[in-house]
Amino acid sequence: MCSIIGYFGKETAAPIIVKGLKRMEYRGYDSVGVATESDHQIELKKGLEK
Repeated sequence: MCSIIGYFGKETAAPIIVKGLKRMEYRGYDSVGVATESDHQIELKKGLEK
């Protein structure tokens, strides 16, 4: 089942995103990806495991 979380704001995003990922952990997934933007650069990390 597909799930998407996101955050756009002035607070540090990491704790908010981690909380969202933990909530999705029990939905059963086979891959994960996280994209971040800083100084107009997008960094993407993808994986097949937790």
